[in-house]
Amino acid sequence: MEDFPDMYQGKDPEDIESFQGERRKIIQPTSLKDPKLEKLKSVLVNWINSTLKEEHIVVQSLEEDIFDGLILHHLLGRLAGVLLSVEEIAVTSAAQTRKLEVILEALNEKLGLQDSSLSRWSVKLIHSKDLLATLHLLVAMVRCFQPNLELPPNVRVEVVLLEVNRSGIKSEKEIEILTDESDSATDALSSSDSEDPIEQLLKLEPHKINTVKRAIMHFVNKKMSTLGLQVTDMEKQFSDGVILLLLIGQLEGFFVPLYDFNITPVNATEMLQNVTVALDLLNDIGLPTTNIEPQDIVSQDVTATLKVLYALFKKHKSR
Repeated sequence: MEDFPDMYQGKDPEDIESFQGERRKIIQPTSLKDPKLEKLKSVLVNWINSTLKEEHIVVQSLEEDIFDGLILHHLLGRLAGVLLSVEEIAVTSAAQTRKLEVILEALNEKLGLQDSSLSRWSVKLIHSKDLLATLHLLVAMVRCFQPNLELPPNVRVEVVLLEVNRSGIKSEKEIEILTDESDSATDALSSSDSEDPIEQLLKLEPHKINTVKRAIMHFVNKKMSTLGLQVTDMEKQFSDGVILLLLIGQLEGFFVPLYDFNITPVNATEMLQNVTVALDLLNDIGLPTTNIEPQDIVSQDVTATLKVLYALFKKHKSR
């Protein structure tokens, strides 16, 4: 057991007392000056401001502007279409805490976090302007809602893990990872030497597979929005070949004549014909599909579907 570390000497005793009985991580002052951390903070601030531009909301500091729930409330509405019955501006600490409880419950659900006790953020941490918890939450939101956004890779900070009791503070140092070495799994695949990047993808951790699938879905829906179409089930909605043919036409800038395929296929034969036409088109534009059978797409094989969509994504994502 130690006395308070130098970084906490002179702190208000009430601040230290608020940690009583907890284990809490605090970013070391030297890490706060790390250029990679500064870059991550800047990217997140710019992302928030561009997302909320139409609402005339401007964030200047992650430490000072996130804690009361206002920004998180608007981000949740804008990114996930979730409208919560909470007061717009919470003035008192109690009101802010109540608001954050509602917002984080909805956010955790959207982020697929089944057990909030396992998360790296909480109502108390966010409301206390804990930068580490705030960063973890915002990075998770980017990965979920806007996976195409490139975050600075390999951002790590040195933290002090504190355990406070009446006799003092027990502390130990450790490294906290904020972003992976390659935070975009799609970028990792693009630079891979593997001849079959999708096979490589399916060997990754589930969250990286989901990151790639969300990025591809975002890419597809962005391209298909002009036709009033939206894809929510990758394997099922591409299995009849219709959306795949329309997507190829949108990306390559040509119209696929309606008499060349079945716009409303009613059986497996017509679906197979559509997918065959689509794969032939891909071969014609220089995206070989020799290892993909039309039947694989029709039968909703995730590997085959991902191979086709990833080939299109890789060719057109920067256009």
